[in-house]
Amino acid sequence: MQSLIQFSVFLVNKPGVLSQVCRELGRAKVNIVALAMMDAVEHGVLRIIAEDADRARPVLRTLNIPLTETEVLSVPMANRPGALADVCERLSKAHIPISYTYCTSGAAGGKTLGIFKVPDIKKAMRVIGGHNIPTRDMLVKLRPSKGARKAAAALGGAVGGAAVRLRPKGAVKRTPVRRAPVRR
Repeated sequence: MQSLIQFSVFLVNKPGVLSQVCRELGRAKVNIVALAMMDAVEHGVLRIIAEDADRARPVLRTLNIPLTETEVLSVPMANRPGALADVCERLSKAHIPISYTYCTSGAAGGKTLGIFKVPDIKKAMRVIGGHNIPTRDMLVKLRPSKGARKAAAALGGAVGGAAVRLRPKGAVKRTPVRRAPVRR
C-alpha cells in the first residue's frame, strides 16, 4: 500500500487523441501502471498512474493538454470477488469518504491494485493496514452439530449456530448468533 501521483489529463473527444498520449508515453519508455478513462459530452478525463511519475510528467506536459496531479492511494488486493468491497467497507466504517476508485486488471503475484481518491491518505492507510475493522471475509459461520440440530427439532425450535470472528493473530472468539424461533 502506498501513496502515488495520478495524472488527470483532459482530452477532447476526437479520434486519435488517446492514442497520441499513450504513444508518447511509450516512446519515452514510461510504463503505465493503472489508467481509467471517463467521458463527458465535450471532453474525457484520462487518469494515469505511471511507474515513474517524474519521467511521465515532462512527456505529458509536452503534449500541451490540460493536466492536473493528484495524490491517490494504491492498495494491493486479492484478485477475487468482494476484495474491493472489503476495502470500501473498512474505509466506510472509519468515516473516510471515497471520491472515486478504479482497479487494475492485474499486478505482481496475481493481485490487483485498487486506486482510491480519499481526503486523508495517511488515515486510510492506517485503517486498511490495521486489522481493527472486521470485514465480511473475516466472519465464518459454524454449523451446529447434528446432535444439537436433532435436540432443537425435538423441542420444536431452531438452533442457533455460532459465528467465529477470525483475529489477525489467530485468536478465536465465539459469539452467539441469534435466530428467531420457528413457530408451528
